[in-house]
Amino acid sequence: MGLTLEDFAVSTTARDVVRRQYLASAAGDLDALRATLAPDVEWTEMAGFPLAGTYRTPEGVTSGVMEILGRDWADWTAHDDSYVVDGENVVVLARYTATNKATGKAMNVRVAHHFVVRGGLIVRFEQFVDTAKVAEASRAD
Repeated sequence: MGLTLEDFAVSTTARDVVRRQYLASAAGDLDALRATLAPDVEWTEMAGFPLAGTYRTPEGVTSGVMEILGRDWADWTAHDDSYVVDGENVVVLARYTATNKATGKAMNVRVAHHFVVRGGLIVRFEQFVDTAKVAEASRAD
């Protein structure tokens, strides 16, 4: 049986805060996701990604990124496969899986995420992804 959001609810270690963010995202629990983010969070989606740019504030991240992904993609999931932790820095090697609602094309793409966690909250996020694979799933033939 897998660990749940509640299993990580009280820990403020950098790894557990990041894991809680992934679990909240997978569950579609935007309130729990916002609770992992610092009020002055800087969340950067990579250039070339459909939502490229830097988002600020927990509400800005969820409304500008998570809600749009849910609108445009069916079953959008970030699968957090491996963690590398060095103090406040957490790098996660992951995969995105989803099906584009407009094209019906499925996607399974590798991604790396870099988080900075301070005081039990995510203060910075940067995404590294093969944007060509995402664009391919978004394009109609």
